[in-house]
Amino acid sequence: MKDKIFGVLQRVGRSFMLPIALLPVAGLLLGIGGSFTNETMLESYNLIGVMGPGTIVNDILSIMLAAGNIIFANLPIIFAMGVAIGMAKQEKAVAALAGVIGFFVMHAVIAALIKITGTYTPETLLIANNLGQIAAESSGSAFVPIIANKMLPSGSISDIVGITSLQMGVFGGILVGLVTSALHNRFYKVEFPPVVSFFGGTRFVPIITAIAFLFIGGIMFFFWPFIQNGIYAIGGLVIASGYFGTFIYGFIERALIPFGLHHVFYLPFWQTGLGGSMVVDGVLVEGAQNIFFAQLASPDVTHFSVEATRFMSGKFPFMIFGLPGAALAMYKCAKTNKQKAVGGLLISAALTAMITGITEPIEFTFLFVAPFLYVIHSVFAGLSYMFMHILNVGVGMTFSGGIIDLALFGILQGNAKTNWLYIVLVGVGYFILYYFLFKILINKFNLKTPGREEEDEETKLYTRADYEKGKNKGNDQNVESSDPGSAMIVNGLGGKSNISDLDSCATRLRVTVLDGKKVDERILKLSGALGVIQQGNGIQVIYGPKVTVIKSKLDEYLERSESDQETMIPVVEKLPAKEELTETKDNKAKTLEIFAAPVDGDLQSITEAPDEAFSNKMVGDGIVIFPTGDTINAPCDAEVTMVFPTNHAIGLTSLNGTEILIHVGIDTVKLDGKGFEVLVKTGDQVKKGDLLMKVDMNYLADHAPSTAIPIVVTNLTEDQKIKVIKSGAIKSSEDAFAIES
Repeated sequence: MKDKIFGVLQRVGRSFMLPIALLPVAGLLLGIGGSFTNETMLESYNLIGVMGPGTIVNDILSIMLAAGNIIFANLPIIFAMGVAIGMAKQEKAVAALAGVIGFFVMHAVIAALIKITGTYTPETLLIANNLGQIAAESSGSAFVPIIANKMLPSGSISDIVGITSLQMGVFGGILVGLVTSALHNRFYKVEFPPVVSFFGGTRFVPIITAIAFLFIGGIMFFFWPFIQNGIYAIGGLVIASGYFGTFIYGFIERALIPFGLHHVFYLPFWQTGLGGSMVVDGVLVEGAQNIFFAQLASPDVTHFSVEATRFMSGKFPFMIFGLPGAALAMYKCAKTNKQKAVGGLLISAALTAMITGITEPIEFTFLFVAPFLYVIHSVFAGLSYMFMHILNVGVGMTFSGGIIDLALFGILQGNAKTNWLYIVLVGVGYFILYYFLFKILINKFNLKTPGREEEDEETKLYTRADYEKGKNKGNDQNVESSDPGSAMIVNGLGGKSNISDLDSCATRLRVTVLDGKKVDERILKLSGALGVIQQGNGIQVIYGPKVTVIKSKLDEYLERSESDQETMIPVVEKLPAKEELTETKDNKAKTLEIFAAPVDGDLQSITEAPDEAFSNKMVGDGIVIFPTGDTINAPCDAEVTMVFPTNHAIGLTSLNGTEILIHVGIDTVKLDGKGFEVLVKTGDQVKKGDLLMKVDMNYLADHAPSTAIPIVVTNLTEDQKIKVIKSGAIKSSEDAFAIES
């Protein structure tokens, strides 16, 4: 259960990255536009004549400011789409559309309920804003009831993309994204009866999403005020905890980096009332980052709110100064003959951390070889946040914490508004501290940092992929050797990036690829496939009943990072041609085993099966029965070795070890078990004639391409063949076919 929750949180964290990745661009537009249209700053640098109002440069900068502002103003709907895309398994464009629809419907319902109940009038909005300003000035987390018998948090009513609704911030967008993706993953392949089949599949996702948010909007109208009260209460607790609370925030944020959960942690502080609230230019703003950028665009701010920037400023000292100090220590501790090689790697990593704030190459390197160093680093990170809070540093950021953000949101804004000089002073101390402490610990404990490996080991920096692989496997083994079969299948399908959809039925992988020309049938046959059927971008790879195991291994392989790598599989120039089993008139043939018909019907050779995989004996040799009965019985004494999850196929192993597959209908895997009632389970022992399954043949006739039932032997040896005993009309339990040698 814990692993499942952790996995979901990781997926949620990754889904945040799409909208978060937009913030640096929006921040640059807002930072440059806001800085160079601020008349106070222009006067300070004597730039009024060049960039002041009325100049072309000022007009361009004003456009940049507006472009940056609109992104931050509409982050909730951006998160609704981004989270829906990130959490959707397939058809991500449909999930994005459904996310927008769900967002609009939810807020439209809330707006309608506000009007119906009389909660909102123009006067109440003014009252809410005034009360919100008073609350923000006093503690940043107070709540005041307003009129119309509704107890709402101050400032809870706002304009959301032109809709007067509750101020739910990015929490509202994330809620929409999560619910939409859950509905999408459940219904994007749903099938309906022919008369309404047009509304099935991906078309149904926006429909069910709109219906769902009719109810969710109503629920949120009544319950969101209480949720928001709780959020503000927690935010008030964090704010009341002072410098110690800032330290804890910084420590936890850095400690969650290896698990990929830091986005889940810091985002609510940056984008919701958890990080505080403030009225800027008459508008109530929630969330630390939103407060900073609202102040950045305001001409009247004399110093940025430290209560907001306390959740951001702390990154600059350890990212720009501390981690480069650690990199220098690792370089100095490297073996002399490896310093040149490791120097280039560490300089590149240090510059990346300093300029962009991307710290993974350095952090994961010492995390991988010495986790206790990362604990120390996390403590220093927490202290960095606390020091910036104590020193009243008011520098905000987009998400990087590098020199670019420091220049835009610190240096350009002036020391009077930001106290950015303290970042440099503390940073220099951090550089010295990281350098000497890391150097001492590396030498004392002989840590295998880059350049200190054994002579036959590769000198490299580590990444998150190395950390995950080491955590999961405990060693750095070659990934291709872990599952060569899956690697071969993926390569035969044209690589991971060529696979659009992957599924299986009882005997075959069913794959949709992006480019059918990239599929290599030779590689797939080398992987053990009995045959390959290709129709455009639709591929069926026949493996027989073992396909369920192959599919499971393939799913696991595709989840791992090594599947992203292209693996060259040696391929023989010419595969042996498929040998067709032929009839023989050898009077001395020996009958090894006889099997009864499992169902009433018309028995024919397997070559008459209305499916290429069966008719070409790719799955195995046998017979096909076009049924007139609706019960499936055991053709021999046997053990039930497989009941397919969708109940349309049963695998048996006779007492002599013969493996038999009874496949009821063609393409019936798509029915998801409808029309089948299986009366046995895997491991059961059955006698010839025992009832295995009841089938609704009318349902199959209406919903499947054919009701034909192939019965095949999947483990015939080269010297064995199938002999049809009776063709044409046959009754269940009559002798139908035999194996001869």
